[in-house]
Amino acid sequence: MSEASRNNFSLEPKKLEIERAKTGDQDAMHMLYSYYSIAMLNTSYRILNNKEDAEDVLQEAFVKAFSSLKQFNYQSTFGAWFKRIVVNQSIDQLKKRRKEIFCENEITVEIKASNEGLPEGDVQEKLNVLYKALHQLPDGYRTVFSLYLLEGYDHDEISEILNIEVSTSISQLSRAKKKLKLLMTKASSYG
Repeated sequence: MSEASRNNFSLEPKKLEIERAKTGDQDAMHMLYSYYSIAMLNTSYRILNNKEDAEDVLQEAFVKAFSSLKQFNYQSTFGAWFKRIVVNQSIDQLKKRRKEIFCENEITVEIKASNEGLPEGDVQEKLNVLYKALHQLPDGYRTVFSLYLLEGYDHDEISEILNIEVSTSISQLSRAKKKLKLLMTKASSYG
């Protein structure tokens, strides 16, 4: 890659590409799909805990985004605007479903153990307890927790994505951590 092309490379789609997609340009729409599909699938999956539901939500979110693309006015980045659509579609799907689904083999959680001598079975057991506790969190707590700690968004971004106050995001995260700690303590004392 030449120095000139490296300087022109952007992690966010350029305004020209978005404008082309607004006119119905299929190549531009395909570029947006290619650019965002994996990240948004992961976001939806972290909220829904079900791969098939997340794939459905992703498709619905792209249909909604492309049909309302003319309303996108650059007040935020395209990524933040689209992520809000994905998160809202995921939350709507949760409301429809109203039940928890456990898919232990479909999520990878990375844990940095402070004690390297910890037997592998103990790490797996702790992962299982953590995973089950995460899935017992109320939807709102789990959504903020996932966006903040697993997706890496800050509270300003979460408030924009979920259309909530920053203080609500902060309190939801705090409550999620407390509830998670309680659930894990309960699970380990019974296990």
